[in-house]
Amino acid sequence: MEQEATTDLCASEASRQHTKEVLRRVGDTWSLATISRLIDGPRRFTELMSDLPGISHRMLTQTLRSLQRDGLVTRTAYAEVPPRVEYALTPLGRSMLEPLTELTKWAENTRAQVTDHRRTYDA
Repeated sequence: MEQEATTDLCASEASRQHTKEVLRRVGDTWSLATISRLIDGPRRFTELMSDLPGISHRMLTQTLRSLQRDGLVTRTAYAEVPPRVEYALTPLGRSMLEPLTELTKWAENTRAQVTDHRRTYDA
């Protein structure tokens, strides 16, 4: 019996579900933007708010909580007056930077081709 070749990158349903959830998280517009603002080091909430035009207070809070839940970002609260909270990438969060950089390069390198294909498709 000949073994079927598979193009499925995930071996099990659980693996496919996990991959889908992770890609949904890191593919989210605000998650990527937030991660990119944390590359150079920890940032305060207000710094992130001002660096992410268009994001609401609620959406940034939600995004940071999700990234924290997934282990990509840490939240450190300092017992100071006024209170200070900083967010930073974890080692797991930093491990995403190389593949994200490569994906970004790919998108930039294929921009003209994609634009041409869109024009052809839309015509």
